Amino acid sequence: MKKILALVLAVMMMVVAAGCGGGDQAASSGSGSGAASSGGKQITMGFSQIGAESEWRTANTESIKQAAQDAGVNLQFSDAQQKQENQIKAIRSFIAQGVDIIAFVPIVETGWDTVLKEAKDANIPVIVVDRDVKLADDSLYVAKIGTDSLTEGKNVFKWIDEYMTKENKKPRDGGSQYNVVILEGTVGSSVAIRRNEGFKDAMAASPNAGKYNILASQTGEFTRQKGQEVMESFLKSYGDKIDVLYAHNDDMALGAIQAIEAAGMKPGKDITIISVDGVKGIFQAMIEGKSNCTVECNPLQGPLLMETAKKILNGEKVEKLVYVDEGIFPADVAEKTLPERKY
Repeated sequence: MKKILALVLAVMMMVVAAGCGGGDQAASSGSGSGAASSGGKQITMGFSQIGAESEWRTANTESIKQAAQDAGVNLQFSDAQQKQENQIKAIRSFIAQGVDIIAFVPIVETGWDTVLKEAKDANIPVIVVDRDVKLADDSLYVAKIGTDSLTEGKNVFKWIDEYMTKENKKPRDGGSQYNVVILEGTVGSSVAIRRNEGFKDAMAASPNAGKYNILASQTGEFTRQKGQEVMESFLKSYGDKIDVLYAHNDDMALGAIQAIEAAGMKPGKDITIISVDGVKGIFQAMIEGKSNCTVECNPLQGPLLMETAKKILNGEKVEKLVYVDEGIFPADVAEKTLPERKY
C-alpha cells in the first residue's frame, strides 16, 4: 500500500508540474516579440550606426546605447565605419540572428531596397533613424525618427539674412553681394542634400535673394580635418572675397575656424560663420567670438527610438515620420546656454 500511495503522489506531482510548465510556455509564445515592459521576452534590436565622424555622432550613439539599457532592450550594435556595404552586411546579419527589430542610420539615401525587402520578408520591422532613405516601396520601413534637415537649412539662411541686415554688414570685396562658401556633408547623404536644398530654397524665396552669391560649395565629409582642408582651399582661391561660411555641421566649422586663423583672419568677424548641430565645441567657439550661430540638430534620439520600437512590437500604430525638438542658438546666448548642453 505504501508503494502504491507513493506512486499515486508522484503521478499527481508530475501532472501539476506539467500544468504549470504549460502555462509558462503559453505566456511566452503569446508575447512574441513584445516590448520588454509588456511582460514578454526581452526585445533584441539590431542597430547599425554610420560611424563616429563627429562630436554629434558620438552623442547620438551614446544616447541610443543608454536608452537601450534604460529600456531593458538587448542592443546588437554595429559600427559601419562610413561604408554602406558594412551596413548592408550588418542588417543581413541581424536578419540571420532573428532579431525582433532593426534600426539604422543610413549613410546615403539610396541602395537599401534589396536588404530592407529581405527584412520585411523575414517579418522584422525596420526603423530609419536620423537620416532619410529613398525607396521604391516606403512600406519597407515602419517609421523614421530624427531631425528635419530641410528646415535646418532654411533656418540657416533666414538667420544669415537677418544677421547681415541687422549688423549692416558690407561685402568685403566692395561689391553688391555677400559671397557665401558652403562646407557640405557626406556626398549622397540625405542630411547634406536636405541642408543644401533648404538653404537654397529659403534664399530663392527671400526678397533679398539678389544680395547673396554662393561662391563655392564642396564636401568636407562632416569631419573637422576635412573641413579645415577645404576651407584652406577656399581661402587660397577666394581670399578676402568670402563674407559667409555655412558648414553643414559644427565639426567642419571648427576645422574651418583653424584654417581662417592660420590665414591671419578673424573667424566670426571677417567671415560670418554659421553651422548645424549644436555641440559644445561650437558653443565654446561662439563664446570666444570665433563663430556666430549654430542651428540645432538634436542627437539625443535614443529614448524616442526605444519608445517607438516598443510600440511597433506591441502592435500599436506609430507615425511614419517623427521629429525631435530643435532650436537656434546665436553667439549672444552661447555663454548662458553652454552649461545646459548635454552634448
